[in-house]
Amino acid sequence: MNLERTCRLVTLGCKVNQYETQLFREALEQSGYREALDHESADLCVVNTCTVTNNGDSRSRQVIRQLAKKNPGTKTIVMGCYATRDPQAVSQLPNVIEVITDKRELPDVLGRFGIVDMPAGISQFEGHRRAFVKIQDGCILKCSYCIIPTVRPGVRSRRPVDIEEEIRRLVDNGYREIVISGVHVGHFGIDTNNLKNGDKPERLGDLFRRLDRIPGDWRMRLSSIETVEVNDDFIKAAGDCEHLCPQFHPALQSGSDTVLQRMRRRYRVDRFLSRLNQIRDMLGNDPAFTTDVIVGFPGETDAEFEETLETCRRARFMKVHVFPFSKRDGTPAAEMPDQVPGSVIKDRVHALGELERDLALDFYQGRIASGADQFVLPEGISEERPGFVKGTDQWYVPVEVPGTATDINQFVRCRPLSATRELVISERIESLATVDANV
Repeated sequence: MNLERTCRLVTLGCKVNQYETQLFREALEQSGYREALDHESADLCVVNTCTVTNNGDSRSRQVIRQLAKKNPGTKTIVMGCYATRDPQAVSQLPNVIEVITDKRELPDVLGRFGIVDMPAGISQFEGHRRAFVKIQDGCILKCSYCIIPTVRPGVRSRRPVDIEEEIRRLVDNGYREIVISGVHVGHFGIDTNNLKNGDKPERLGDLFRRLDRIPGDWRMRLSSIETVEVNDDFIKAAGDCEHLCPQFHPALQSGSDTVLQRMRRRYRVDRFLSRLNQIRDMLGNDPAFTTDVIVGFPGETDAEFEETLETCRRARFMKVHVFPFSKRDGTPAAEMPDQVPGSVIKDRVHALGELERDLALDFYQGRIASGADQFVLPEGISEERPGFVKGTDQWYVPVEVPGTATDINQFVRCRPLSATRELVISERIESLATVDANV
């Protein structure tokens, strides 16, 4: 008799959700589940939901209904931020038998399905060349546009030793890039300042140093950081760590002080820019800065938007993730007056997108002028250039370089030759099997 059980997992939303789904996947695999093939109906479905926008709620409901239709008789477990925000609505959806509103409930829920061995961390990252590792959960800020502190309240940092063991495992299993992730990464360790077991509390800089001691041909990249959390120790650790990529993602959200005030952000433009310059001064070699910007926040005037464009120029961002403002029910911003018309938002998104591509080209040309070697991690074959592979370098610059499929997931040392607004074309120097990939 075949007792093999099948599962199907769907993830919506952020890097943290993707990590948590992978942890769930490995728990299921250890208990005898395998992922169902496309033509199979799964015995168990797991949906990790998102609620950052109203559309995230809608998409989550749609996925659950589709799974019920394609997997008749299945049992569906729903987790994630939408499940936490509106468990009653989720529980009414077809085939839903468990709604996890708090990740700490996960072992109990799995136990009801005969899954008693919950791993402390992941060993693989299904479907990805780089692995995301969650180091903390929760946010305690009160930004006026964001629902996340409501569905992931408080701060819960993982034990540094568990993070270290997990990354050692991933590196041993062939992952060359690890992305340090969390809901609010800069708050890692603030909940452990009063440890009673004698251990020294570790903050983000301490964690960098701990992880940097892990040997091997790999690199770590920080997913995001708030500039108000960038202190001298953070910068010194970033400069000392050979495995840490010189690319940082401080979220700007707006380049206008008056908009930042309405957003309830904790900084103003001059302070934000001064921190970027401080990092540049202490690290040298022109680190890359990427960011997020919300366009069309309630009340945003033409003048305020022009301030955002100017701030992006002054910051010299390499990449700007542009988000049109979207009302999120349950946040103060959704009820603010002077909501910006959709047509205006669309025009501003286009304008900022054009500036972003110009800034990218400026940064790429700066890399060419510097003459510094790149260490590119190819992730696939170029569709545009036969005989080339594509990947990113330590600055997160998209690069195409001569190579073959054998180079995928192996560091390639190269030098930039030319650039467009989308990518850099580089010449190959050598393939690296044993050379540090970040300096």
